Amino acid sequence: MNSNVYVFDHPLIQHKLSYIRDEKTGTKEFRELVNEVAMLMAYEITRDLPLEEVEIKTPIRTATCKMISGKKVGLVPILRAGLGMTDGILRLIPAAKVGHIGLYRDPKTLKPVEYYVKLPSDIEEREFIVIDPMLATGGSAIAAIQSLKERGASHIKLMCLIAAPEGIEALNAAHPDVPLYVAAIDEKLNEHGYIVPGLGDAGDRLFGTK
Repeated sequence: MNSNVYVFDHPLIQHKLSYIRDEKTGTKEFRELVNEVAMLMAYEITRDLPLEEVEIKTPIRTATCKMISGKKVGLVPILRAGLGMTDGILRLIPAAKVGHIGLYRDPKTLKPVEYYVKLPSDIEEREFIVIDPMLATGGSAIAAIQSLKERGASHIKLMCLIAAPEGIEALNAAHPDVPLYVAAIDEKLNEHGYIVPGLGDAGDRLFGTK
């Protein structure tokens, strides 16, 4: 596997992912589980954030402690399914700014078309985490990352629940500098572009639509 791909094998993540995959899991529970897994993944994805020493006065005495320094974090969910993971990450990183990128697939060309972009103003200063539950063909993630780069972002990570090998290959070809963090790598894409075995349509299951 490409060295730029990180698969989280933590038992809690794998346990909750099994319920997320289950077709019997209803909308409310699905939404809660996705947020819980996103929070657990955020714990790992932020492991390399730089720290700086600060002086803190405790009730007993002054102490030298550590706080996060350097780049601020920006979260960029790809609409709409990426929204389902955002709250979980914000629980751990409440100071993160949230941008949004909206994409749809052109029915004729099958290429992603950007219809909405709203990002923090201090793009150059932030480390961005692009969020999308599924990395299938990779088209949407590749387009979203390109959109960020064109606006000045240079530190970008991609977080997904599940990825297909085809999507990973496409991502690495288009953006070899962007690491991918996933809870599972599945077998393949089927003829309709769905990940197998996957979890169905993440957006529909999150928001109760068909």
